[in-house]
Amino acid sequence: MDARDERLDPVRSFTLTSFRLEEERWRQFVSEEENQVIFSSFFNTPDYKNLFLCRDPEDGGLSVGLDPPQNVQTKVICVSRAGREVITSENVRKILIIQEVEGEDAKSFIIAVSEEVTCPLLINPETSRRWAVGLAEEALRSTEQQRNEALVMEAQMEGGTFLTYPDALHEDQLHGNTFTGDTEEGKSSHTKLLHSCDSTITEWVKLVSDFLQQDSSQPVLDGLDPLPSDEFNFWRTRLKNLHLIQQQLRSSRAQQVVSVVQRADSVYWSSLRDLYSEVQEGLDEAQDLTENLDPVQGKLEELERMEYQQLGDNMAALMEEVRQVWIRSDFYRRPCRVVVLLQEICNLFIQMSRRFLHEEEVMAGLGSDPGPRLDDVTLVIWTLQTLKEEYRWCRTQLEQYGDTHHWDFPSNLVFFNLDHFLLHLQRIQEVFSVSLKLHQLDSAVLSGVGGQMWTDVVQQVYQDFLGHVTVLCDSNCDPTDPEDQSFQLHLNHFWVQVSDLERRLVSVLSRAFEDCCASSSGAKLVKMFGFLLDRPLIQDQLRPHLTRLEALVLEELDQTELLFYSQREEPNAFSRFTPSDAAGLCWTEQLRLRAENSLDHYRTLQQLDLDSGVSQLVLQRFQQIVDLLQDFTDRERSSWSCLLDSDCEFILKQPLIQNNQQGMLGVNCSHKIQVLLKELRYVSRKSDVKLRPHAAQLFTCRDDITQSYLSLSHMVSCYEQVASDVLPVELPLIRDQLQDLNQNLSELQRYTWSSEGVQQVVEQKRERLLLVHSSVSQARANMAAVTRITQEWAELHLLQRSGDSLLEVSDTEQTYRRIREEGEEVLRLTQVNRSLYGAEVSSESWIRYLDHIDDQVQNGLFQLVLRSLTFLLDNMNPQSCSVFLTVSLQLQETGSVFEPSVGVGLSDLLQSIYSVASLPLRVSVRRHGNYQVSLQQSPDLSALEQEVMDRLLQVKEEAERLSAGLDRYAYLWQSDRREVMQEFLTYSRQLGDEEVEVEEAPPTLKDFQREIESLHRLSRELTHLDDVIVLHSWLQVDLRTFKDSLLSVVHEWKHLYTEHLLDSVRDSLQQVTHHRDDDEESSSSSSFPLTETIFLLEAAGVELPEHLSAQLGSDITVAPPTPAPTQEVT
Repeated sequence: MDARDERLDPVRSFTLTSFRLEEERWRQFVSEEENQVIFSSFFNTPDYKNLFLCRDPEDGGLSVGLDPPQNVQTKVICVSRAGREVITSENVRKILIIQEVEGEDAKSFIIAVSEEVTCPLLINPETSRRWAVGLAEEALRSTEQQRNEALVMEAQMEGGTFLTYPDALHEDQLHGNTFTGDTEEGKSSHTKLLHSCDSTITEWVKLVSDFLQQDSSQPVLDGLDPLPSDEFNFWRTRLKNLHLIQQQLRSSRAQQVVSVVQRADSVYWSSLRDLYSEVQEGLDEAQDLTENLDPVQGKLEELERMEYQQLGDNMAALMEEVRQVWIRSDFYRRPCRVVVLLQEICNLFIQMSRRFLHEEEVMAGLGSDPGPRLDDVTLVIWTLQTLKEEYRWCRTQLEQYGDTHHWDFPSNLVFFNLDHFLLHLQRIQEVFSVSLKLHQLDSAVLSGVGGQMWTDVVQQVYQDFLGHVTVLCDSNCDPTDPEDQSFQLHLNHFWVQVSDLERRLVSVLSRAFEDCCASSSGAKLVKMFGFLLDRPLIQDQLRPHLTRLEALVLEELDQTELLFYSQREEPNAFSRFTPSDAAGLCWTEQLRLRAENSLDHYRTLQQLDLDSGVSQLVLQRFQQIVDLLQDFTDRERSSWSCLLDSDCEFILKQPLIQNNQQGMLGVNCSHKIQVLLKELRYVSRKSDVKLRPHAAQLFTCRDDITQSYLSLSHMVSCYEQVASDVLPVELPLIRDQLQDLNQNLSELQRYTWSSEGVQQVVEQKRERLLLVHSSVSQARANMAAVTRITQEWAELHLLQRSGDSLLEVSDTEQTYRRIREEGEEVLRLTQVNRSLYGAEVSSESWIRYLDHIDDQVQNGLFQLVLRSLTFLLDNMNPQSCSVFLTVSLQLQETGSVFEPSVGVGLSDLLQSIYSVASLPLRVSVRRHGNYQVSLQQSPDLSALEQEVMDRLLQVKEEAERLSAGLDRYAYLWQSDRREVMQEFLTYSRQLGDEEVEVEEAPPTLKDFQREIESLHRLSRELTHLDDVIVLHSWLQVDLRTFKDSLLSVVHEWKHLYTEHLLDSVRDSLQQVTHHRDDDEESSSSSSFPLTETIFLLEAAGVELPEHLSAQLGSDITVAPPTPAPTQEVT
């Protein structure tokens, strides 16, 4: 059939509307050969009762089939036929029933159509009477079979069991017979019905028996790994199915079957009664187990919602629920069932553990940071072992219920999978543990000879280890799956590589241990590589070296004892950092500490569990040394205590202050007191020292004595600072204070260290001395500041060079401001010192003090002026200096002048140098005038100033001679240009002073040419003058301004002559315009030929104005020029 078949029209219309398809999509769907076969079978074969259309869940296309679609959640179009006729285009709309249902309701639709439409229609006598004989019975039997198949399929999909009913029951209804007659037809029908019922009972017994024989342990027997949810679902589904079976057995149709076999006294009647009984027993069992397993299910669901870290603490509660199920339920108190449940619980925890470890990602942190992953694996192992421990506890608790309540089954049946998984996790844990240890090689550093080389070897081992770890991490397998053999192969290969790395490390560590000559270095090595030394392979290979370290400990203990015997009588062997009398005690403590260190090193080795048998020997040897040192300590302490008491008695009787050999006051017995205080500090750290009376007295007040000693030492130091380094002008100002201090200190000679109230007296004297010391120290600091200020003045630069040539006055205003402000600071500090010394303004001692400061200020200013004058002389020396001063020669109306004037600027500079001394105010009260007056009267400065002026006069004379030499060009700026031009136009030259009466001779063009060329030569001569001339090697004269001005004057002279010629050209052109027909030469009334005049102007570098050039081009033809005089353009 094709898409144009009219029988498809109802299906096509309904499908397009329901699925909202386009017509083209439907044609493509029907045109497919497979679909055409299905449609043709349905329409042409009466045995096919239903047709189903739905969306393909994979690609969204249409699909068609004769059986109900499986696992379809979307809507399904069910097409059913109402009879057994072949569907034609005439009856298609009458016989087809089309309905849209959800995917899960397709089978329900078939059942409903069969029960509510087809079967009632076939049973109706009015309908079946019109059909051929036997046709209605066959149609009813086919419809019933289809309905039963749908019911069975629906029940199976829902996990239930459907009990079919005999077909003869419908035939009885079809013919309206009650099978009570004695006719042959009635007996035949009755026999047929009884046989059908017997067959149905047999089928029921088989179905129910097969169902009741199902057991929750079957997945375990099949080698699967079921979960507790499978157990719970099994019993819940079983309970639901048994209710369904019981409901079907109590239905009216089932009761008809019971009635038939009971009346006929069939042999299957007893089988049917047993069936009812078995269903009830199974129902009671399922009900009991479902109710008792609910608490276990609830607890497991609660655990699945928890964080994995919380599971271990809840294992006891879970196992208690399992134990209660065993106790409460008689049906579940069977080893096979509790073993299955416990296995399923183990499977659940295995699944949760793998999910917690992220399965394939569990090895991800192995190469970078294995610590967190190792913690996770360790947590999982602990959690699963906690489950096993709680199981053992529950098993022990069940013993109190008697033998019948014991879990007498082997535990390995329960934990077979779990133990296998745990063993696998422990292998992974070992991988992480070893990786964590080998990661510490990254920071391992070996010292000593060849240490760097062996460190490099260790680092190479570490890098190789990282490469092996990377390969293991990149393996495409699930490390948490014990059945994954590929990971086991990778793991075995990894361990082979680790063994090779350990052998390489053994070679390095062997050399390192061989280089250890002391137990301390060996202990450090053990601590550094202790994370590896517990590895069996490494420890076995290094055992000889570790045993040698133990022998070193014994040797060191022997050396400690030998050292004690050899040095106990030598005073210089004792510590020099402790009191000499207590040095013996400190020395014994050091020996004891040395022995304890050796013992600590041995204990470090003991952590490796070497079992060498020397442990007891080491402890005995250590105890012998300790006892020996303790006896010596007791004797030394007794001797030292007597000597200490004697020294304390001596010190307590000594005065506080006494005169030393230099006649200065000082702390009495200063060194002895320091030694005693040092020994007393040592006593304060020892709790087992008993002091004698005098030592105890000094020990009791040691803090006061220490404070008094420090105060006295400070007082003596301050007194020495005040009394020493006194200036002659300062001594009269502090003489009275020094005498007072000396008297106060002398009074302390009456006090001893045992006197009452020593500390208070010392503090009183100390306050007075510190006050004087503070005043004098501040005054001296002020005097030092004044000295520093005046010395810094001598370093100032009033003059300096700019670059390598020119003189530049430095930042004068800033320098002047600084000197003025610092001068005021000197006066302020002087007044502060007067207050500190408490001096009278009019006292002679204070006046001399001021004169001393005044001399310092004047000396600083003297050095400043001297430095500046010396700078000038050095830079004015013709033999050893360069230019540092510049003047410019300029042309003014009065003639050539220097700007600035030579000598004037330098004289002003000398005056400004001296004026800096007038800025500070005078410090002395009896010296008059400022510091400038005093400095100008200095012979040394006057001599330098005179030498500067002499050199300035010499260079000034030289500059004037230079200016006089340039006065030869004075006529250029002194002559009246108009008068000179008038003479030239009258006499063709400039007349001399003696020429009075001269015949007039107007100038020719050659005369003009002569004057212009003369000016050109003068311009060239000026151009070749030097721009700069240096006089006496230090004065630079700039002639550029003078040259520019003089060239400008020459240009103005030349302009007079060229302008006259231009006027001549202009007049000639005007005449030519008025007399076009005349000859050019004859028509011109000008005294100069026009053509030659133009050429002369061009040779002089003068261009004709544009209007004259235009007029010349239109009116006159100019002859070729004659050779013009050569000129240079300036």
